[in-house]
Amino acid sequence: MIVVRELLPSDRAVWEDLFRAYIDFYQRVEPAEMYDRAWEEFRADTRLHALGASLDGRLVGITHFLVHASTSAPDTDVCYLQDLFTAPDVRGRGVARALIEAVTDWARARGCGRVYWNTHESNSTARRLYDKVAENRGFIRYQIELSR
Repeated sequence: MIVVRELLPSDRAVWEDLFRAYIDFYQRVEPAEMYDRAWEEFRADTRLHALGASLDGRLVGITHFLVHASTSAPDTDVCYLQDLFTAPDVRGRGVARALIEAVTDWARARGCGRVYWNTHESNSTARRLYDKVAENRGFIRYQIELSR
């Protein structure tokens, strides 16, 4: 049975393994400090939020999300689902769907007008699920990296 819940301090090591696998999937390299900073933000649960999905008691999926104002939804905030990752050995068992549903429920309970996310066009496995649970609005993302 899949259980979606807040991350516990005891989840730190497994969460980081899953998050590192997510970062690796997108062929990025991040410094160790980034994981520490993210974990602290999730523990504070004010600006950035995280949930974990357990299957038979094992943490197998994570999602990170945040709420922000929107010019196209001026009377309500929106929720950006920034990261979503499930362990490869449990894919296709409903973990990602359960995480998306939990974020959607969380956002709805806080009055958000929508939940949205991005994925790479080549991520066909995830896109099969996303096409079932959400609408692809056809946007293309552009990005400018700023020096730190």
